[in-house]
Amino acid sequence: MNPLEAQLSYPFGDVIPPPGTVTDVAPGLSWLRMPLPFALDHINLWLLDDVAGGRRGWSLVDCGAGTDATRAAWERLFVDAMDNRPLLRVFATHCHPDHVGLSGWLCDRFQAPFWTSTGEFGFARMMAAALPGVDGPSAIPHFQRHGLVDADMLEQMQSRKNYYPSLVPSVPAAYTRLQDGQRVVIGARTWRVITGFGHSPEHVSLYDEQDRILISGDMVLPRISTNVSVFAVEPEGNPLQLYLDSLDKFADLPDDTLVLPAHGKPFRGLFTRIAQLRAHHEARLEEVRAVCTAPRSAVDIVPLMFKRQLDAHQLSFAIGEALAHLHYLWYNGILSRVTGDDGIVRFELT
Repeated sequence: MNPLEAQLSYPFGDVIPPPGTVTDVAPGLSWLRMPLPFALDHINLWLLDDVAGGRRGWSLVDCGAGTDATRAAWERLFVDAMDNRPLLRVFATHCHPDHVGLSGWLCDRFQAPFWTSTGEFGFARMMAAALPGVDGPSAIPHFQRHGLVDADMLEQMQSRKNYYPSLVPSVPAAYTRLQDGQRVVIGARTWRVITGFGHSPEHVSLYDEQDRILISGDMVLPRISTNVSVFAVEPEGNPLQLYLDSLDKFADLPDDTLVLPAHGKPFRGLFTRIAQLRAHHEARLEEVRAVCTAPRSAVDIVPLMFKRQLDAHQLSFAIGEALAHLHYLWYNGILSRVTGDDGIVRFELT
């Protein structure tokens, strides 16, 4: 546990559900953990008691990636932990592969409707179809424009052109819209939808006001900072500003809220964690500002922010995150931006 984690409270201690099992965290609310095939090796999913059309069953928040290991874990759950009760609804906090990967498989299996925001549904459909602009090859010119010239790394990134569809083999063809401020009844609980931006197009968190429980998705995580990136499909974006502004939307929640994050362990100490996240980004912004006394590309900034060896998957997010911090400073008038004769965009103190 790092020093920042130690400032939070973990009501379930070191309990972690093995794949294919559930752990109760509140009446009618259970915690699942599924494996992931990359450095962030797990995702938390949430199973809620529900009733629909006179049938008693479950609603699920997030799905896991479309891998054999996750399907196998689900098959064990269907037999051992779900009491032969069906999935009645499948909710997705956002469009990333670990959250929607098996959405089509689960919805088809149980004839369950898919609930998410319009922004997340649209992007999931676009990326699963590998449409130009959101497919792997579209990212290559974006990375080159921001300083990536390593031929081997560019080749590795080019080879990842089917990365998203490989983890999200299908997304449901229809959905039920979730909007900010909406109340959604799931079983005995009523959840308020809180949308957030910067990490994904229209991220959905769910808050139960009665028992003070927040299913936070990726917006607030206890151990790591949420990735905030400028991607090729929105090259002029300012996602860090959007993300920091979105954290304000949790300001009316009580500090003793039980936070159920997509990664890491359930915790209490919401305001402490939000303050830590803000301080983290303020420190990164100051580091970036300090080195931009000379022109710097996003790739120049990566070693400053990420002090370890990165593979192609990690580097794509690292470049996006470095660029998000540069864009924040640029939009706030602290940095200027110029494209050199080599076609690379660089930033420098105004």
